[in-house]
Amino acid sequence: MQEASAENLPADSDIDLHVPAQRTELGRAPWGILVSISVGGAIGAIVRWGIGTAFPSPPDGFPWATFVINVTGCLLIGALMVVVTDVWAEQKLIRPFLGVGVLGGYTTFSTYIVDIQRLIDDNAAAIALAYLTGTVVAALCATTAGIAVTRFAIRRRRTEMETSR
Repeated sequence: MQEASAENLPADSDIDLHVPAQRTELGRAPWGILVSISVGGAIGAIVRWGIGTAFPSPPDGFPWATFVINVTGCLLIGALMVVVTDVWAEQKLIRPFLGVGVLGGYTTFSTYIVDIQRLIDDNAAAIALAYLTGTVVAALCATTAGIAVTRFAIRRRRTEMETSR
């Protein structure tokens, strides 16, 4: 049996470093985009950590901080997707920086799952179920609201600009 080492593991699951033609794929990496995602992710994760630290939940209590983080993150993602497609379509780093980076680092659906398991382990199944369903419903509603409100605001702003000419 061959021992795993960094040398024989692929950098990406679809790149085989033993195939010379595939090695060049690493050199074509979009470094500007990757850096913007990384910086944005660090910012989002720090904000998330700050909120989680400021508002901890007891072991058998509803995890309000994670709930608020995920729901507000979904609201902002909905709004951002409208802005990057309708207003800033030419700005190639806005979506990776804010969407994938900041909001991807800010939202934490993995913690959501861990919270559900923790609640079940602490015999708080009713709270776990409320959190499980409440987060999904609230996140979907928040995303929809972010899209709708942003579209409305953009249309209104464009109408105001056209009438003021």
